[in-house]
Amino acid sequence: MAGLTQLPEWQNLLRHRDALKSSADVILNDPQRLDNCEIALDGLRLNYALHQVTPETISLLVKLAEAQKLAEWRSRMLNGEKVNSTESRAVLHTALRQTSDAPVKVDGKDVIPEIRAVRKRMADFVENVRSGQWKGATGKSIRHIVNIGIGGSDLGPRLAVQALAPYASKLQVHFAANADAFDLLATLKNIDPAETLFVVVSKTFTTQETLLNAQTARQWLTAKLGDKAVAQHFVAVSTNAAETAKFGIPAANMFPMWDWVGGRFSLWSAVGLSVALGIGMENFDAMLSGAAAMDEHFKNAPLARNMPVLLALLGIWQRNFMGAGALAILPYSERLRELPRYLQQLEMESNGKSVSRDGKTVDYETAPAIFGDCGTISQHSFHQWLHQGTGKIPADFIGIMEDDLNQPTHHRALLANMAAQACALAFGNSQAAAPQDMYVGERSSTLIMLDRLDPKHFGMLLALYEHKVFTQGILWNINSFDQPGVDLGKKMARGLEAPTGAASPSDGFLASLHARMGQIGKK
Repeated sequence: MAGLTQLPEWQNLLRHRDALKSSADVILNDPQRLDNCEIALDGLRLNYALHQVTPETISLLVKLAEAQKLAEWRSRMLNGEKVNSTESRAVLHTALRQTSDAPVKVDGKDVIPEIRAVRKRMADFVENVRSGQWKGATGKSIRHIVNIGIGGSDLGPRLAVQALAPYASKLQVHFAANADAFDLLATLKNIDPAETLFVVVSKTFTTQETLLNAQTARQWLTAKLGDKAVAQHFVAVSTNAAETAKFGIPAANMFPMWDWVGGRFSLWSAVGLSVALGIGMENFDAMLSGAAAMDEHFKNAPLARNMPVLLALLGIWQRNFMGAGALAILPYSERLRELPRYLQQLEMESNGKSVSRDGKTVDYETAPAIFGDCGTISQHSFHQWLHQGTGKIPADFIGIMEDDLNQPTHHRALLANMAAQACALAFGNSQAAAPQDMYVGERSSTLIMLDRLDPKHFGMLLALYEHKVFTQGILWNINSFDQPGVDLGKKMARGLEAPTGAASPSDGFLASLHARMGQIGKK
């Protein structure tokens, strides 16, 4: 089998790139370009008019996707086959938000009834807590939720709670992820333990940072309310009943997870319990239904008019053919300020790989660096580099069309800045009198526009990026669903905490470095 870069479809794209005209010529010569380059799905629109691509570019990219058997891999994932080959696992985050009862089988077992059962448990629990029926150890109702997790157990829920803040009521949701105690203690000092419920999210209930924070939270709680209070103030999202019971969390307070859902794709499961507690189960379900709508579009739309596929193909074009080493995520919404961090994990942990599915070192670039911040703050931070730096970095601009705050002056300014920045990146300004005032342009942007930032459209947006990541992984011939590179540093840290002697020169250097840090830190 020919390697990716030897495929005729890859070589055709290289030749096409070399013959392509400038962005301004490509974009401005088509009076219908904005319409021709837009895909819409129920209040979410993706427009790629500001990319340096032509219809031929898209056609050639689609042929590359076909050569890599994208449609076949898509079916395999959606049908529960073990596409996570290195861990021999299915990948079924889509089943978590499926609206029908159509069977989805893993090893011959339909998982939909299990999903429905856990969802029902979540709904009952959320109702009890939000209605005040769930009482703490002193008889007080819960007012504060503290989500303790890290990675996919933190970034998705944290983003969702902030993005859907207008839908929150009754309960305040807080997050603690960092091993730095300041992260947790800054929250604890402002809340009453008698009114606090901790949601500890760890699939194995062994994640170091999560258990460290959970134990500190437990000590804080029991110092004021006693050991028996743990059962009324802690719940877990985990698969490890033995460890959660040892912690003091009864089985009735443990919500299960499955090994066919990776952490960074797990918001739709009980990992989203803190989100459901914050915004209510009805809104949580609406978020899932939005994601399900995007799943159906991804499953059924032709590749050339398939929103996640197009987003992925544009990324392949920018990364592998236009030489872009990074992608800027620019949500023009304060409520989406956590989106760049969420996408950093989703994209870089999934596709930050240099070994193919068949164990060979790849000879092409894979995931770009993901960074960003919300506009217009980012304009006063790193947009100078985007406009006039030596690299050409593409960007995803994400805008919300509805002014849900009824602040038309602010909203007009926000959208005007978003449109102006995208066009300035594309077209530049070659007429400036001084060289330092020149804008080269030729920077491509994708415009993603939501009619409104509600649970449904938020779910659609996240599912859009999930399927983008899957698509790019298939084209790059890598496994997007494992993360072995995360583990080395963790193992080395555990070795320092429970030393067994230096097994290699690097172990000895690490021990010396750690000792030096300890000496420097002494008062």
